[in-house]
Amino acid sequence: MLDGLLCDPDAAAIVTVAGDFTATWTRSELLRMAAGAIEVLDANDVAPGECVPALLTTQPASVALLLAGAWSHRPLAPLGPRLTEHELRDCIDRLDSTVLVAEPESAELAAQLADETGRRLVITDALAPGGPIGPADFAAEHGDVAFVMHTSGTTGAPKQVPAREGPLARRAEVNGTLLGLRPGARLVIGALFHHVAGLGNIAVALANHCAIVMFPSFSVPAWQSLKPFEPTHVITVPSVIEILMAANALMLPSIRLIAYGGAPIHPDTARRVHNSMPHVDLVQLFGQTEGSPLTVLSPEDHRAAARGNGELLRSVGRAAPGVELRIVDPGPDGVGEVWARCDHSLLTDADGWQHTGDLGRLADGYLYLVGRSDDKIIRGGENVFPVEVERVLENHPQVAEAAVVGVADQRLGETIRAYIVAANPASRPDVDELRTYCRQQLAGFKVPAQWRFAEALPRNAAGKLMRRQLVSPQEQR
Repeated sequence: MLDGLLCDPDAAAIVTVAGDFTATWTRSELLRMAAGAIEVLDANDVAPGECVPALLTTQPASVALLLAGAWSHRPLAPLGPRLTEHELRDCIDRLDSTVLVAEPESAELAAQLADETGRRLVITDALAPGGPIGPADFAAEHGDVAFVMHTSGTTGAPKQVPAREGPLARRAEVNGTLLGLRPGARLVIGALFHHVAGLGNIAVALANHCAIVMFPSFSVPAWQSLKPFEPTHVITVPSVIEILMAANALMLPSIRLIAYGGAPIHPDTARRVHNSMPHVDLVQLFGQTEGSPLTVLSPEDHRAAARGNGELLRSVGRAAPGVELRIVDPGPDGVGEVWARCDHSLLTDADGWQHTGDLGRLADGYLYLVGRSDDKIIRGGENVFPVEVERVLENHPQVAEAAVVGVADQRLGETIRAYIVAANPASRPDVDELRTYCRQQLAGFKVPAQWRFAEALPRNAAGKLMRRQLVSPQEQR
């Protein structure tokens, strides 16, 4: 990251757009602010080697703090702002730290958490530029921890994932290649900094000599306000693409590539993007906090899907550069747990394999996911994968989104419940019609027995479906 900032010091490093407020920091300004943040950590006696929990917003000063932690061997561990106080306390308690760092916006919550967890509180008031910083000030080793991320917690409590310098640099290189990043490109990052889609892609942008375009709160007007700043690349989730397409607002003249992840894109949405913006490349990146990207569905794959090969959109693509994929303990249908091995994985076993916990199969080199191993439903001894049922339901014209979960059943062990978000909120689809539609495409034991309607489905900051929030503890098997 440092090399990217030392090159062309007057070029933009961060562009922030928040309503009527806009700000641009050059690369040299970001370096000086990071140096100032190091001085703040020094003044507050934050010990080198300590992994520091941090309550951060999405602003340039937050990036300066993160760089300061990485460069002074005091890696920050940003905490998810959407977590409950109980979850935040648990994350802090699991970090070996004596300090809690917070920006002024989170001072009240931070004071309470520091008191409850026995941490010393450091509030980073307005940062001031520090002294010059150069290569001699940053002697990182391959195994040094730059920062600590937390997993999404889709199947349990968030886990800590240390991001070490070596794999992080390789990840930035791979992503830069897949996204076609060139010096001077402007990468829109809307994700929060506790997540790999936010924090991880800051490293991608800076290492590839690109500017970060941040807008802290998503809305259609906020997206449209980015136009004067000429973003070239976007990393987002399918739900955001669909919202912008529905508002006829996705098109910004400067956009060259849209990358998405966290969930598959609806085939109709992909076709509409291709037809309305044929000059814009679509890319799907699949991975996890523990290591990403693992696979890529390329622009060529998306164009083939738009020409009629829609089956490709059911996959998450082929192995990304340098990635070896393996299906472990496959069943008769070829479905097993997906393992991956590459130089940019952050958390692996002794042999270098990343155990994804995802179930999938390989066909013609493409990886097709069928769900999480934790999400698998066992109904009367038969395995049912929620994703398979959800994809069938979401192809129904009256269904916008679907979520399928298993709930305890005295006779079958588990039975299947579907949550439906109607395409038209004023007109719910008929349950009998949905049941018949499923029976035409699925084995009988895969057809939901229970049906619920919802205005929206619970998703995390990365757009991943949080199925566990749909089932109460009493309903779990």
